[in-house]
Amino acid sequence: MDIYRLATELNVPERKIIDFSSPVNPLGVSAKAKAEVRRYLKFLHRHPDTEALRLRKRLAQYHNLAPETILCGNGSTDLLALIAAVIAPRRVLIPVPTRGEYELICRKSGQTAVIHFPLARENDFVLDVGGFIRRMAELSKGERSALSSAEGGVHNGDVMTGVDLSGDRNCLAFLCNPNYPTGRLLEKSALDTIADAAMDLGCYLVVDEAFLDFVQGAPSLAGMVTRNPRLIVLRSMSYFFSLAGLRVGYGIFPVEICERLRGQRVPWTVNSLAQQAAAVVLKDKAYRKRTMTLVAEEKRFLERGFRRLGIDFCRSDAHFYLLRTERAAEISRELMRRGMLVPECTGVPGLDGSYLCIAVKSHRENALLLKEMERVLSVRG
Repeated sequence: MDIYRLATELNVPERKIIDFSSPVNPLGVSAKAKAEVRRYLKFLHRHPDTEALRLRKRLAQYHNLAPETILCGNGSTDLLALIAAVIAPRRVLIPVPTRGEYELICRKSGQTAVIHFPLARENDFVLDVGGFIRRMAELSKGERSALSSAEGGVHNGDVMTGVDLSGDRNCLAFLCNPNYPTGRLLEKSALDTIADAAMDLGCYLVVDEAFLDFVQGAPSLAGMVTRNPRLIVLRSMSYFFSLAGLRVGYGIFPVEICERLRGQRVPWTVNSLAQQAAAVVLKDKAYRKRTMTLVAEEKRFLERGFRRLGIDFCRSDAHFYLLRTERAAEISRELMRRGMLVPECTGVPGLDGSYLCIAVKSHRENALLLKEMERVLSVRG
């Protein structure tokens, strides 16, 4: 379900739907980004810069890196698809629960075995670093025993008859930090350990930092890429900078991988308005400060509300929450009838139908959410 389908079902304009499934910045688009888009409308007759030179230069300054390590795409999912096509991994390791795009894209080739690494509920979904590294080691060696290990296991339908998994084809592991939908952040020391192990094992490691900007003071792994030929860092402009509709993301790659990807991509994947808005918003320090203040205040407000309603939630380092209640399906259904998109997690690997995922929104929207949840829970409560 998305806002477009829900708006159609309810016969209301899309702007009337409050989308708690999308963890974009509750401030909305930066005023400076809007002004830049309006200013650049008169240049829409031009093709966009296929190399996104201005944006890459600005991103290089932002991360203190060389522009040749950066590749921009039509959102980070565009780059995910490019990575999967160029690296062509035979085995992919994915902690669950996490973002569904990794598995969806990697499975498209039909030649990739996707192995889940479950995050334990009793440990608040925190990654077992040692166990994850051992799993990478098994997969990088191509051991058949890895595919039937009780610690992970190939996801339903991913065992392909006749596919040789014992060769030296590439292994690829994913980490989302902070993880979606659990909101848990891995410490830099843990990430460094995993990245070093991936390099030693010859396993590619993709660290998705789509939500990292929301975590005050959290360091990026971007600076490690130049020293680690197996490390890839993905970033998105959709969430913190609220440019989801313009579709712009970027990756930070070892130079050799970046050149391979650049040679395989189609031209003009990032449109002109996206490039201009993204370059401008990176320098909007006032927008960043207001965002961090608002998110911190609203997280405290929501957590107080969840406790008052007796709803369990995972401690989140990010701006979204994983909630647990036996009435998750009922809450989701009733809120959607009221024009509020709150997804329950049936079908999400590693979760079941007792979970909901909630993104932090504006104070008015968050207050309305708590009010409507209380109304639902008061029935038979």
